[in-house]
Amino acid sequence: MRTATTDRAAGPGADSTKLRARHGTDSTAVSAGPRIIHQRPALLSERSTHYCPGCGHGVIHRLVAEVLGELGLGPRTIAVAPVGCAVFIYDYLRLDWLEAPHGRAPAVATGIRRVRPDAFVLTYQGDGDLAAIGTAEIVHAAARGEAITAIFVNNAIYGMTGGQMAPTTLLGQRTTSTPTGREAGLAGYPIRITEMLAQLPGVAYAARGSVGDPAWIGRTKGYIRRACEVQLARAGFAIVEVISNCPVGWGMTARESIAWLKGPMAEAYPPGVLVDRLKGAPEGPAAPGAASSPRAHGPGRGG
Repeated sequence: MRTATTDRAAGPGADSTKLRARHGTDSTAVSAGPRIIHQRPALLSERSTHYCPGCGHGVIHRLVAEVLGELGLGPRTIAVAPVGCAVFIYDYLRLDWLEAPHGRAPAVATGIRRVRPDAFVLTYQGDGDLAAIGTAEIVHAAARGEAITAIFVNNAIYGMTGGQMAPTTLLGQRTTSTPTGREAGLAGYPIRITEMLAQLPGVAYAARGSVGDPAWIGRTKGYIRRACEVQLARAGFAIVEVISNCPVGWGMTARESIAWLKGPMAEAYPPGVLVDRLKGAPEGPAAPGAASSPRAHGPGRGG
């Protein structure tokens, strides 16, 4: 016998639910099994990180692991590691890796593409590696329309070597090599490398994401997936820049660095799709040169 207490414990609407189930009209009467909402990507290794607290590299690693896993590309991927903070990415992603000399990842990736046309070829580089010592390599790989996918992490600073100015450092941003702030007359202007590459006919896809908040992290994953699909279609070169934070290099707390990322960094390097030649874009950020020069303001070294 059911008691009133038992029925009340079942919660409001329990009687009507039981009635629908008894007559076979309740579509929820049969469980569809557990729904997994979070798990470690199979391509992401289980080990402690060497990155500084609050660093965005770990988030980007996860996005790459998720996308390659979902597309089934893990077994056929040959990836090229950079020199810089992310040099140990091969410890975290369960892929076949080569380590290139500083800035030469696109050249190494080109060689892989030539001898292994069946492989999926990926590079992962920071702004010092890609936009400074490796500028020639990335420009010419893009100009040739190499069927490779480049992940470009822009945190506007040399993180590994002590927080010096990078080609992407904002005007006015203080670093260990520009202690009073970057001055255009002395150190030149920041380079919007992805806008520059997007103008080349060999670039089939160029986009800029961000790790500033969950919504943009989700969009960034979509950009990475699209860049991978472009390579699978052999449509040309694909690059996804991800603006990321560097709390230690910026002289900020992790929370302050996120505010800086979503403010001055996103203003200087607006996220969005710059070109998608398979769709006949561009869309998203303003055309190159349309925005004002990247300029810094805020706390810590970013001030």
